[in-house]
Amino acid sequence: MQAMDQSMMHTVQGNAGKASVRRNEALWHSVRIRDRAADGAFVYAVRSTGIYCRPSCPSRKPRREQVIFFPLPEAAEQEGFRACRRCQPRSVGVRDPKINVVARVCREIESRIADDAGEDQRLTLTALGAVAGMRPHQLERAFRSVMGVTPRQYADAQRMRLLKSRLKKGDNVTTALYEAGFGSSSRLYERAPSQLGMTPATYRDGGAGMRIHYTIVSSPLGRLLVGSTDRGVSAVYLGESDAHLEAALRKEYPRTDLQRDRNGRNAWVEKILDHLRGKEPHLDLPTDVQATAFQRRVWEELRRIPYGTTKTYSDVARAIGRPAAIRAVARACATNPVSVVVPCHRVVREDGKLAGYRWGLDRKLALIEKERALRKSS
Repeated sequence: MQAMDQSMMHTVQGNAGKASVRRNEALWHSVRIRDRAADGAFVYAVRSTGIYCRPSCPSRKPRREQVIFFPLPEAAEQEGFRACRRCQPRSVGVRDPKINVVARVCREIESRIADDAGEDQRLTLTALGAVAGMRPHQLERAFRSVMGVTPRQYADAQRMRLLKSRLKKGDNVTTALYEAGFGSSSRLYERAPSQLGMTPATYRDGGAGMRIHYTIVSSPLGRLLVGSTDRGVSAVYLGESDAHLEAALRKEYPRTDLQRDRNGRNAWVEKILDHLRGKEPHLDLPTDVQATAFQRRVWEELRRIPYGTTKTYSDVARAIGRPAAIRAVARACATNPVSVVVPCHRVVREDGKLAGYRWGLDRKLALIEKERALRKSS
């Protein structure tokens, strides 16, 4: 009976996955023909440019593999994409009634934060539910199904976005934090490492003054670069050439003071080396990286994959409550700057074959096979 239940579950999941593929291909067709009738039904975002558009946008069409789809503009912005200035996708009304309700709540949250720093008592599920004409639990469920986050998490992201905008304009940290709705500096600094990747003052200065110390050593998989701040690991790269690894680090952190410790190995470097040698299966190190809310959710899920096992991109998408976001999950894996610590190598295709890996498929295979062998022998 259990085997039958599992078989039925796989069939249901497989059918859902095929339906998602068919739907995405229909959306892509609308984009290719610049279908004005599809405006308001969805938006598409382009990974290479970081821009999202309405289906009828007259701009040059990207390659299919660069495109992901979102039900409404706010969902695209939640994952870090910017609205196209040419087609102005936010100016089009949303058609689907359920999605339109979520869009209305998003606008309400944005408006309250912009008007009066979005005081917490005015952003409760009860207050927002009244705007949407829904009960609190109904609103939260509907909001999460469309946006992938709760209304509270969306509000937090909007506050952080407002903070970033004011810091870039040159506001001092105290003024910016209160204007963005952080009731105290302690609340802001609690969230800064995870959402800014640096302190607010450093962010205001474009990363100037931020310092990453890095070491390059030999490892079982070639040369290993480990970069870190006082708060955690910021980079874990694998390769053959020190120069190539250093260039990758400079590209990842262009405005940061990078200092190489040629003779130093801190405890984090040793733990990563021990992990690669199979001596420390459970690697649990703090990280200090910049990420969107979606990337962070994916990376957190990757760290839950047991040593010596793998999951598919579809598995991860379902685990974070976004079953249709398979391509976005793959993108989050590809942009992971702390490989090994966040084990993106443990994610494979639906057919079990290896997909792309920033540091080479040979290294991905070696990591998976070594972990499996050690798991069996333990």
